[in-house]
Amino acid sequence: MQRRLLLGQPQLAITIGRLCQELIENHDNFENSVILGLQPRGIFFAERIEARLREFIGKEIQIGHLDATFHRDDFRRRELPKRANETKIDFLIEDKRVILIDDVFYTGRSVRAALDAMTTFGRPEKVELLVLVERKYSRHVPIKPDYVGHHVNTIDTQKVLVEWEEQGLDDDNIWLINKED
Repeated sequence: MQRRLLLGQPQLAITIGRLCQELIENHDNFENSVILGLQPRGIFFAERIEARLREFIGKEIQIGHLDATFHRDDFRRRELPKRANETKIDFLIEDKRVILIDDVFYTGRSVRAALDAMTTFGRPEKVELLVLVERKYSRHVPIKPDYVGHHVNTIDTQKVLVEWEEQGLDDDNIWLINKED
């Protein structure tokens, strides 16, 4: 299996800072905004974004973890069902501006499922999608991220892997992996 480094530690920190600046430009002091990290790996990125925003604006933003497993369109089509993760949202999103965060945007199906799962917690005023990496040319549904850290051209035999220190790894890295046939 071949892998190529797309972003390492210094570039990743710069990318997160840039994304936070874009959010600050579009959210009025985050008075009516909340952050939802999409399980399983989007939560690490969401927590990084919230921490960096807190540094910039000097206040906490409500953050939650959203699992969309049971809302996926392929949930019952698998031989072994996908294992669900914890949804942890201690607030209503009714009339809030929701920033939905995931690490890698691939086909859009996970985000579509997350939009369905969100309705359990109220009807948001607006939903924006922030992703660390957008895989181009792989979209299956008409959903597009509002904020993108890094665009990458991929083919079906490739995978994007995001590694976080919070997962017990030495460094934060984003890899493009060529899967063997």
